[in-house]
Amino acid sequence: MKALNFTVLGLVLCFVVTLEAQSVEEIIENYVENIGGQEAWSKITSMKVTGVGKQQGIDYPFIASYMKDGRTIIDVNLQGNSFIVEAFDGENAWSMNFQTQKAEALDSESSINYKNEAKDNLTDAFFNYKAKGYSVELLGKEEWEGTECYKIKLTKTPVLVDGKEEENIDMYFFDTENYVPIAIESVIMSGPAKGATSQTLISDYQEVNGLYVAFSRIEKFNGQVSLELVFNVVEFNVALDESIFKMPVEETEPKKN
Repeated sequence: MKALNFTVLGLVLCFVVTLEAQSVEEIIENYVENIGGQEAWSKITSMKVTGVGKQQGIDYPFIASYMKDGRTIIDVNLQGNSFIVEAFDGENAWSMNFQTQKAEALDSESSINYKNEAKDNLTDAFFNYKAKGYSVELLGKEEWEGTECYKIKLTKTPVLVDGKEEENIDMYFFDTENYVPIAIESVIMSGPAKGATSQTLISDYQEVNGLYVAFSRIEKFNGQVSLELVFNVVEFNVALDESIFKMPVEETEPKKN
């Protein structure tokens, strides 16, 4: 009799686990379908975003360009001058030094971390997440600023911190009505803000050529707003000059005899 009880209990537990797995899969499948579908997004090879970053009461126009293979460049207009705040050529990450106004390569560890994350820049972390080696877990329902959400734990490729692999986890909050993320929460693993809680608030989903993109993103650190991004124009499959992703090499003046 006890053996039967244990067997029944085992079956019930298996059912619960299976039900949870099906639920999280269903949420992700609904999300992908609601923003245009896997097939349509798979045909996107490049994306160009024109928008404005708002920080401390100042607007910074920007142009962000992304390629399917992860290459990225974000060009901010600072008082009429181009300033690259973030770039990746497929292997190496770089940016411009604010003081010198010159391009500088990031260290090898930063480039490795950027490469691991760059595969999500054009589309989304949940697209083909299993093939990327990611895992998902439904943690239940939770309210986010008054909206009922599904809380999903996304575990991605480990991040390197001082040569050691650390867990790379994002918490996603999916609106239970529309099956789209409205917030992402994570802990910063390195740099000056190490240990701080990062939150991204996502809203204003708009249709672009049959696909849906969030046109508003608010970045918070420890609950304080640090940056607001507003997309004005999103273009897909645009022809991009691929040389823009390469870090410019400063020419040295020839020695005088």
